[in-house]
Amino acid sequence: MSYTVGQVAALSGTTVRTLHHYDQIGLLAPSERSHAGHRRYDDGDLDRLQQILFYRELGFPLDEVRTLLDDPDVDPREALRRQHRVLTERIEKLTKMAAAVQRNLEAKRMGINLTPEEKFEVFGDHDPEQYAEEVEQRWGNTEAYRESRRRAASYTKEDWKRIAAEGDRINEGFAALLAAGTPADSAEARDLAEQHRGWISRNHYECGYEMQRCLGEMYVSDERFTATYDAIAPGLAVYIRDAITANADRRQEGPGA
Repeated sequence: MSYTVGQVAALSGTTVRTLHHYDQIGLLAPSERSHAGHRRYDDGDLDRLQQILFYRELGFPLDEVRTLLDDPDVDPREALRRQHRVLTERIEKLTKMAAAVQRNLEAKRMGINLTPEEKFEVFGDHDPEQYAEEVEQRWGNTEAYRESRRRAASYTKEDWKRIAAEGDRINEGFAALLAAGTPADSAEARDLAEQHRGWISRNHYECGYEMQRCLGEMYVSDERFTATYDAIAPGLAVYIRDAITANADRRQEGPGA
């Protein structure tokens, strides 16, 4: 039984152009020709094509494939062992590359250019990207969000450590005032609220007093923020909100208020 070049292409999953090329370079010459000169392939040709495609899938160049199939002095097993080593090395390299790309994708979800290991070193068990999609949906069209992304993309691990440490100091200061019974509208609490606003403006996005008011309300209305702050000290979320409100009221009343 013989097959046309189109039938062989369909059966093998290759192309007519490829089969023509194999014929031209002497790699796979059809055993027959029709009266009109058209290529006709028999079962032996299909077997050879199967071997060619096998070696090509393993990455062998065409010249080496022809040598493997036609030179009786070449040991196909040794060639396969050599190619196995090459493929194993390539797989290892690609695996490392894929892991690096995955780390990069994870790090860039919120513009944070850190590996998972570095993020754990900076943020501990807290994942700063846990609510990335929600944040983008709620504020993705705001300039504050875009500015935060731009800044985050430029920060190194050391930058994030500095930012986290400064934020921790502010929160610890609020907690100490709360524990001491200092009113949220005291000068000390208002000063920390101003530091909090400056911390956001320097490191994330320009945070005016109305923006900070909104953040303070979110610390109380969103149970996830409340839980985070109240884990530092019970009632801390409300205390920070009240200090932010008192500071914004005083600042917006003017310096003589």
